[in-house]
Amino acid sequence: MTFKHDDYTVAWICALPLELAAARLMLDELHSSLPQPDTDHNAYILGSIIGHNVVVACLPSGVYGTTSAATVLAQILPTFPCLRFALMVGIGGGVPGKKADIRLGDVVVSIPTATVGGVVQYDYGKTLRDGYMQRTGSLNKPPQCLLTAVSRIRSEYLLEDSPIKRMSMEILDKHRASRQTIRPDYDWLFMAIYDHTNGRLLLMR
Repeated sequence: MTFKHDDYTVAWICALPLELAAARLMLDELHSSLPQPDTDHNAYILGSIIGHNVVVACLPSGVYGTTSAATVLAQILPTFPCLRFALMVGIGGGVPGKKADIRLGDVVVSIPTATVGGVVQYDYGKTLRDGYMQRTGSLNKPPQCLLTAVSRIRSEYLLEDSPIKRMSMEILDKHRASRQTIRPDYDWLFMAIYDHTNGRLLLMR
């Protein structure tokens, strides 16, 4: 089947090549490349997930941050005019805490609350003298179609095995030949106060 630019409705933006490789593994089907205007400098991977046609793009190597992500998205939109929404998916830092103990490796999905739209952008605030951070702005909440999908996923998780976990294990088994996707025999967790020699991890048993 031949696809056109108008057939793609979801944009998936990655920050790192490792994230781009993971995104490619998630695609059920890969599509052929399409021509793009000279003003669009992105490199795309096109495909589909459960019937949704997806455009996957990665930030330029070594050029990260919100400005770079906005530039990539600005170039995607004219090339694929029927996109319904764009997702920034990637590896985030852990934020351990008493209320929400978020660790590296956890899957985090943003949902709005009474006071914030979901994600709290780190540079939308200022630190006061006592160390308290006062927010000076906020991001809009995700579109309703995504929030209803999150509600369904949360419901399924309460009643049966997590579909996300099952899908992840299937992908790992399918692509076991790739060393990057093999689950390690041992996961190493260091105390927050551990001082890594020369900034490198020393793994010892």
